[in-house]
Amino acid sequence: MPQNARTVDEEEIAKFSSRADAWWDDSGAFAPLHDITPLRIGYIRDRICTSTGRDTSSPLPLNGLSLLDVGCGGGLASEPLARLGAHVEGIDASEENITIARIHAERMGLAIDYHATTAEAWVEKSMCYDAVIALEMIEHVADVQLLLSSLVQLTKPNGLIILSTINRTLSSLLLAKYTAEYILRWVPRGTHDWNRFLRPSELIMPLEELGCSLEHMSGMRYAPLARTWELAPDALSMNYLICMKKIDH
Repeated sequence: MPQNARTVDEEEIAKFSSRADAWWDDSGAFAPLHDITPLRIGYIRDRICTSTGRDTSSPLPLNGLSLLDVGCGGGLASEPLARLGAHVEGIDASEENITIARIHAERMGLAIDYHATTAEAWVEKSMCYDAVIALEMIEHVADVQLLLSSLVQLTKPNGLIILSTINRTLSSLLLAKYTAEYILRWVPRGTHDWNRFLRPSELIMPLEELGCSLEHMSGMRYAPLARTWELAPDALSMNYLICMKKIDH
């Protein structure tokens, strides 16, 4: 792990590293992420295409664009984004996750560059991307402000930062924490710490102070019987997506 790893919570990394072999099992520990991935990918594609004037119906709508997947895990989002034409790089603090991601991408014939590192360490490489995404990971880091600052530094002027996480509300405490972990057991116990969930304002305001503007925000709604998700713009009490643009000064 890089020496510059202040966003890393060792317990959180160990927790996800111990489940690394399950990343591509769509009925295993990461089944909820498999279920939510199609909606997330569609949202990312649409926001990038809207921002850059591209056709969402094109076979390769993200062709030629650079994209960084922060906290990429086993590559569940990196791979479909690469199939849309983007040049994708994925970073994760877990060596085990990166190993799984590399093996699976190679098996799928996808040229994705994966690195076992953190966002703040990657900033030191002076790399910038057309879009930077951090999906279902920000609630697991030790220093949210440092992560947000790193995401902005890694984004090109006029580029996008897209985040997906869970709101800190009574609904998320009852459903995302207790029901999902203890009653229905959709995810292993201890996956989430409700106190680390973030309200939209706790992401938007710091990012605005860092020179970004809010482009779009939407809640997400889950249909458990169908195992499908849909965008629900006004339903922000649980899972939500935020798209910010880095202002070109």
